[in-house]
Amino acid sequence: MRATIFVAALGLLAAHPALAQLPPQLAIGQFEIKAYEKIPKAKVAVQLTQDTALGRELRGKVMERIAKRGNEVGFSGGNVLRMDLAYLDLLSSGSGGGGTTSSSTPSFGSPGDNPRPGIGTFPGSISSKAPPDSGPRAPTLRLTFTLYSIESGKVIWVATGSCASVGGMAPRAGEAIINTIFDNADKSLVGDAGCPL
Repeated sequence: MRATIFVAALGLLAAHPALAQLPPQLAIGQFEIKAYEKIPKAKVAVQLTQDTALGRELRGKVMERIAKRGNEVGFSGGNVLRMDLAYLDLLSSGSGGGGTTSSSTPSFGSPGDNPRPGIGTFPGSISSKAPPDSGPRAPTLRLTFTLYSIESGKVIWVATGSCASVGGMAPRAGEAIINTIFDNADKSLVGDAGCPL
């Protein structure tokens, strides 16, 4: 039975090569950049996958950093930079240790925010299940960026980073991740995300 499951998993990876290249889970407080190509000097459209107040604020910071690189930036046209934001707070649930996104956290969400369905549903996400022997974990902010070429439709650059962020620290933590990633954007590397204390 185990051999059958293993063979089926190998078949799935062979059929979907992108799944075979998923990065290992990074520790909280780290970032990773996979630069398949340098970020081209073409226009970059920064798109949020989840529309929240915190996401809009951090998208503005990303747009500033991309503009400093000499790129024209906007909300449409050009190459597309998809921005995924996950805010996981295992401490505020009160029972059961479930996670929340920023849209359900009063200090970050506002009426009209669109919550993301299920944090653990996308590759590279933070698991909402803590190991049974670990204590409570600090709220965590994770940002993931995926840059697609408008000409080829291929992913040319991916970056992710996370920080523990208690209370109202999520905007500062997000800005620190963004600055650290875009300070080193043209090469593949793993390092410290520069999280505020």
